[in-house]
Amino acid sequence: MMNRQRSLDFATDPLQLMSVDDIYSAADETLLRKLDEDRRVERKPARFSGDSLGEYFSMWANTSPCGGLIVSGMKDKKDGGGFDGCCQLSSDELNRLEKTGYVFCPDADYESKRVNVVNTHGVADFVVLFRVKYLEGIAARTTNGKVFRRIGDSKIELKSEQVRELQADKGEIAFEQQPSNMQWPLDFNQDAAGRFVHAVRAARRMSADLQQIDVLNLRRLGTIHNGNFQPNVACALLFANDPIRLIPGCKVRFQRFEGEIERTGVRYNAVKDEILEGTVPQLVQQVEGILESQLRTFSPLDSKGKFFPVPEYPKPAWYEAIVNACVHRSYGNGMKNMPIFVKMFDDRLEIESPGSFPPFVTPENIYNTHQPRNPTLMDAMYYMEYVKCAHEGTRRIRETMIGMKLPTPEFSESKSGHLSVLVTLRNNIKQRRAWIDRDVSQIISETLAATLTEHERLALNMAAENGVISVTDAQKALDIGWQSARRILFGLSKKKIFQYIRSKKLEKNLRDPHAYFRLRSTDPLPDGMFEQTTFE
Repeated sequence: MMNRQRSLDFATDPLQLMSVDDIYSAADETLLRKLDEDRRVERKPARFSGDSLGEYFSMWANTSPCGGLIVSGMKDKKDGGGFDGCCQLSSDELNRLEKTGYVFCPDADYESKRVNVVNTHGVADFVVLFRVKYLEGIAARTTNGKVFRRIGDSKIELKSEQVRELQADKGEIAFEQQPSNMQWPLDFNQDAAGRFVHAVRAARRMSADLQQIDVLNLRRLGTIHNGNFQPNVACALLFANDPIRLIPGCKVRFQRFEGEIERTGVRYNAVKDEILEGTVPQLVQQVEGILESQLRTFSPLDSKGKFFPVPEYPKPAWYEAIVNACVHRSYGNGMKNMPIFVKMFDDRLEIESPGSFPPFVTPENIYNTHQPRNPTLMDAMYYMEYVKCAHEGTRRIRETMIGMKLPTPEFSESKSGHLSVLVTLRNNIKQRRAWIDRDVSQIISETLAATLTEHERLALNMAAENGVISVTDAQKALDIGWQSARRILFGLSKKKIFQYIRSKKLEKNLRDPHAYFRLRSTDPLPDGMFEQTTFE
């Protein structure tokens, strides 16, 4: 029984962890039979060849980060599975098969080897295993000009705009360096551009004699021809009066949902849904403002029994995630209409940006790999003090989340509808009390709740979180005077939201060290305590 249990626990996991190179190196009949078609492996019958097979060389050469494998002489499970083998091929056919990449996708970098197998007839045979490497620098095309890419377990032919996006990802073309077709200076915010130029001059100790367009040209934000400055896409994303004209998806859609899932139709549960527009710096500022207004603050007790305010998520974590989404997203033709999504749920915050991970970046190596998709844009944001020019951003997200004893951030690539990078920050709401509005919903009406001040709401939050609150606790947590804190708690008691619990009758200048406030409740009071119903 023990041996059977171990087999169930460990039999499949090692296969999922094997890299493409691991599989190629260790390939034998047993291993090839165990593997399914996935993000690493494609199976084809022995007579599947020519330009049709060449498409798979293009596919793997364009699939980051590692390319993949083609097993020629093995059928997919939906076609019956098993090895049909390559012994059935003539010498000429076998030679043509092994030269498929060279003939039909000459861009592809690959190697091959023969692996001995027993075919479906029980006869000794072999398959040809191709190891196609990811191709840096250019999009790998077939000889008829087509470009393919692997998404999940499918071969997808890329449309022209998607090809340009792939070329931009590989550095074959830099989308951000393309001319914007906007007029300088008419179509640009000169104050914003001027502040950037001033920051660059100061940081790089440039001569004050350099004109503004000279500095922009030096920072690769455009080119100068016959004294006229032609701004590029990066320049437009930073300073254009209306960047939406150029990139319709230069937006952030912010949604806050009630609960932990996004519903649709008549059950649509978004309680806030806003579309933000502007340049990249403006978007960062707008999202920063809206998130600060929506994130909750908790007030647990510290080791000394005192309250201290704790944000739902550390600001460095969500701020870095927002900046990364705006700076590293795909702005190319294939993704230019798609906005960034920021979705806030009770238990998590999701930031979804258009495009796949840049080449060689994966969820596993994201903390140690620096491969910006838009380096010119990132460089400019550095001088504007929005980003750090190193792979510190993702590390900061992780470290500040861990520092608050929250789950580590999750980085993934979504393939639902379109490629996007999803960053998920989770809170520990399961271990905390819920929203104050929800906790006191049976005590106060929505009408009364709408009249409460920010300090009153925070006091309610603290009482709901910890059960009780004192004047001193409120004073420290709200950072106000003792008398001001006392008035707030007395006011909530007069509104019948709090109960004022004492051990001594309320008299002027007589302190009761055991006095406290709590949310109105029918729970019995401790011995010797009573509710004070009159106030000074």
